[in-house]
Amino acid sequence: MSEINKERTKRSPIRYSRINAPDSLENSINHETDTLVYALGGLGEIGKNMYCYEHDDEIIIIDCGVKFPEDDLLGIDYVIPDYSYLQQNQEKVKALIITHGHEDHIGGIPFFLKAIRLKEIYAPRFAKSLIEKKLEEHRLTRNRKIIEIDSDSRITTKHFNVGFFDVVHSIPDSLGVLVNTPNGRVVETGDFKFDMTPVGTHADYQKMAFMGQTGVTLLMSDSTNSSVPGSSISEKQVANAINEQMKKTPGRLIVSTFASNVLRLNQILEAAVACGRKVAVFGRSMENVVEIGRRLGTIKIPNESFISGNELNTLTPNKICIVCTGSQGEPMAALSRIANGTHKYIKIIPGDTVLFSSSPIPGNGVSVGGVINQLTRVGANVVTNSPLTSFHTTGHAPIEEQKLMLNLIKPKYFMPNHGEYKMLMQHSATAQETGLSKDNCLICANGDIVVIRDGECFIANERVQTDEIYVDGNDATGLSTSVIKDRKILAENGMVAVIVTIDSRYNKILCRPNIVSRGFVFIKESQTLLKEAELLVYETLKKKMQERTTFLELKNAIKATLEPYLYKKTNRNPIVIPVILNQKDAMAEIQAKSTTRAKRTTKAKKSSN
Repeated sequence: MSEINKERTKRSPIRYSRINAPDSLENSINHETDTLVYALGGLGEIGKNMYCYEHDDEIIIIDCGVKFPEDDLLGIDYVIPDYSYLQQNQEKVKALIITHGHEDHIGGIPFFLKAIRLKEIYAPRFAKSLIEKKLEEHRLTRNRKIIEIDSDSRITTKHFNVGFFDVVHSIPDSLGVLVNTPNGRVVETGDFKFDMTPVGTHADYQKMAFMGQTGVTLLMSDSTNSSVPGSSISEKQVANAINEQMKKTPGRLIVSTFASNVLRLNQILEAAVACGRKVAVFGRSMENVVEIGRRLGTIKIPNESFISGNELNTLTPNKICIVCTGSQGEPMAALSRIANGTHKYIKIIPGDTVLFSSSPIPGNGVSVGGVINQLTRVGANVVTNSPLTSFHTTGHAPIEEQKLMLNLIKPKYFMPNHGEYKMLMQHSATAQETGLSKDNCLICANGDIVVIRDGECFIANERVQTDEIYVDGNDATGLSTSVIKDRKILAENGMVAVIVTIDSRYNKILCRPNIVSRGFVFIKESQTLLKEAELLVYETLKKKMQERTTFLELKNAIKATLEPYLYKKTNRNPIVIPVILNQKDAMAEIQAKSTTRAKRTTKAKKSSN
């Protein structure tokens, strides 16, 4: 699929093997008439959601997220999709549409805009403000326009007609998307749940049912909670539980939740004000969300209800509520620093209560447990979410709510998205329970292409390039992808440095090489191994320097000799770093020759002029 751009220019169809294709479908793709649907992120994983719809000379994209790294990705800040296919076809990219403002749906936008020329982004109100803040931080606001959309908006291009519908999620202004294509209608739910008593906007059941009655070719639906039975509890129920805890807490109450859960954040602030408490907000992301929420009217807490860190000691403990980041045990978040006693303004005192208005994301349980233990150790009373307390509810649909979406939309084909492979499979099984044929449930990975042709779908066996790109700082060039490989080798196998001193004037080694090991073997116990390795390198270099050679050739000879020897002896592959030291007089002579050559070149240029 990486060559589709070239092939389309020639207008010759690429042949595909047929996977899950009905016998009536041809197994080739006609790039002038077929519609292609593929994901660059979001399938087989939680995060970096990015779904592309392509027809002839147009591509529209829904969402542009990041994924947060696992513990083994040392020093990496974000993981983003590989945009190379879109770069090769960027003249076809007509629109980037955002469903809502969570990082796994908008976090990749600054890196995307550095790779793709795109002047306009379509986003709902709250997401628009978050994106604008993000682009300001990355200094990318110039010539960028964020167009606000809502459930009544329409986006029309040459081949696509895009509409929207309201869904309930844990952030305001969340939308599902209807994409009308020349070959059929596709619904992408975005992240959703069904809540009969939501804090914000209700889901648009009527519009979903109408789409289902008029016919939907392909449904792409959120699979995050596909293994969770039943239905989710209402956000109103969480509000009541938080309010009760606020009333009965005798001292300071420290509440930690997701910064992006704006509606929950507003409930916490309203409960604090209702109980006569002043509120202090800590954590950069939390402070940004509160600022945007107040500006947009989602958070309606008066200025006099907020206090700064310096004012905490001026009030009695039962008049204070502290809201902070760190509900997932992030080491640099405000709550972790409070637990460790390193926060600038807050130290745990006897009588403090810490409330976790969240549940640990899979993989974060150990980190969250560590923070809870440390808070308890320094004297805090820690309260967490449980079926008996209801301090948190999910923003993603469990099984019964997924069934409701399937029954409302009534798709002909179903492609579960936004989930790990097991979640996609479980969501597919749920779809089959509602009456969909197994053959019409398409389980895809990032890069797989779903072909829509005249209301029928099948998966082609050719794929789009979908490597992961590791971002260290703001570097999205892919260099960090290579760096992380070296970090893993260093972590697992260590490093060996080979120091060789030569005199390049006479092609002579001045002394036997010296090998230094770090993280590979314990030097005192491995003297024999290192001495043998030094001797082996010495003999190789003596043979190599009997003829004219270069520093690069010497370094390659050292690696080629040492790497297989060390693996044979230890079954480990350390990074081998050759260091060639040239004798001082030889270096001076090389420098003098270089200066003379430079002067001759300059003189020759002047003469020719």
